Amino acid sequence: MIKQKTAKRPTRDEFVLEEIGNQLVEAKQEDAEVLLTVWGWDEPVRGKISDMDPRTGKVHVQRYGEITKVPFMDIMKVESPGD
Repeated sequence: MIKQKTAKRPTRDEFVLEEIGNQLVEAKQEDAEVLLTVWGWDEPVRGKISDMDPRTGKVHVQRYGEITKVPFMDIMKVESPGD
């Protein structure tokens, strides 16, 4: 049986991960909206950080009352929406 090759998540060094973590913490503290580019997801995730769960490693992003749980390790970029 041949196993399908799936694209692996790009590796990032600890400095990049720390910077992403700092941006998320700052956005949560300032109650600011963010735009997250997530590896393997077609659409970016937009909203405000409602929770960061260290137990599951997921960042909870809320928009219009709906919560999207994004794995921290899959977040590739944190931006502020430009509108």
